[in-house]
Formats: sequence, C-alpha cells, structure tokens
Amino acid sequence: MNEQTIRKLIKLVEDSDIDSLEVRRFFRTIRITKSRASNNHHLGGEGPHTLINLPSDDANSGGRSSPVPAGSARSVPPANLIEIKSPMVGTFYRSPAPDSPPFVQVNQQINPGDIVCIIEAMKLMNEIEAEQGGRIVRILVENAQPVEFGQPLYLLDPTSV
Repeated sequence: MNEQTIRKLIKLVEDSDIDSLEVRRFFRTIRITKSRASNNHHLGGEGPHTLINLPSDDANSGGRSSPVPAGSARSVPPANLIEIKSPMVGTFYRSPAPDSPPFVQVNQQINPGDIVCIIEAMKLMNEIEAEQGGRIVRILVENAQPVEFGQPLYLLDPTSV
C-alpha cells in the first residue's frame, strides 16, 4: 500500500466513530488505532494516536512487523535520498537463487545499470537495474515478498558516488 492510501485510511478512522481498522493485503497487515486517551486528531503521529504495522527491513526480524507511528521517518525518505521503485507488480528477490548472495547490500556502491534485484511476474524473472549510481542506504522490502508498481525497494544516496 502506498503512503497516500495509508493517509486516507488514517483520515477515515479519525473522522469516524470506529476505534480501529485493520487492512490485510498480500502478506502485509496495516492496523490503524485511535487512542482513547488522546483527543489530538492529526496526522503527526505524536503519542499513541495512530499506529501502522509495516514489515521490518531488519534481516534478523524473521518477517515480523513492529508498530511504527504514522508520520515517522519511514514514511518519507530524507531529501538527499532517492527511492529505487518497483517498475511492476510481482515478487521481490534480492538474489538470483536461494543459495546465491544478494545483488546488493546496505552501504554498497552501485553504478547505473547494475542489477539490484529480480521481480518475478507471471513466472518471468525480471532483472531490475539501477538507473543511477550511489550507495545503498536501506533495503525496504524483505526477500520473497510481493511488491506493487511504484513501491520503493531501496533508498539510494546518489551523492556518495
């Protein structure tokens, strides 16, 4: 789900009499909950007002997700970073085979044209190439997870070329 859709869901919960909403799509669950103790109705995410469960990009998380306040750094990348986005709907793979090393790692320098991942769509393996060079700052999707068109996959720092 993209950020705009999540913000619409938050607004829906804020403007209604419901206390929480849970949406499941593919292997992701988003839960939005109003805090009874808070009368603040804004998207700032201060306090326990609204929580969104997103998949963790920590390799040791085992696929678990943790609550992240709405409006946190996870929803908007810093201005100097560029998102490498999925050009299609499919399944994201970090390596060419289960026993192979990943195409890229965090802090790795990449050049334009380097393969950063594979997206499987309709039984076809599509190699995704970097459009520009830089340093991989963050991996936003876990291996073998479904991705949507335009979904950010990596954060890239183009200034560290």
